[in-house]
Amino acid sequence: MITIENLKKKLSRKVRLLGLDMGSKRIGVSICDEYQSIATPFKTINKINLNQLIDEIKIIVKENDIKGIIIGNPINMDGSEGPSSQSIKDTCRIISENLDLPISLWDERLSTVGAFNLSSQLDVNISKRVKNIDQNAATFILQGAIDYLNN
Repeated sequence: MITIENLKKKLSRKVRLLGLDMGSKRIGVSICDEYQSIATPFKTINKINLNQLIDEIKIIVKENDIKGIIIGNPINMDGSEGPSSQSIKDTCRIISENLDLPISLWDERLSTVGAFNLSSQLDVNISKRVKNIDQNAATFILQGAIDYLNN
């Protein structure tokens, strides 16, 4: 894992990134365009185990020419790191050992709330909002990271 600042130094300007919102059962996935201007919801992975998740990520990376991964870090509202954050860091470490890509954590505070509120502003019905919440949260995370990378 590397910091977002080191990711910015490491990446060329024209690469696609993958965003992940890591839940215990479902993983939201988003992808940005090669100019890193807009993140788009991609899919939701139902997590069976870590090996299956890594295999699915490898397929997405290969098929979409992904050059880096941003993973949401569930930091507490007061800025401290709790058990969820440590669990994500442990998972990231295992993913990074299995993929030859830079991986960076991004503060995901309020990403699920933000994604839910954004979809409500777009007048998306409630059942569709809940169904797509994971990939929309991943999009919220990735968009925040690419906005930071572009500044």
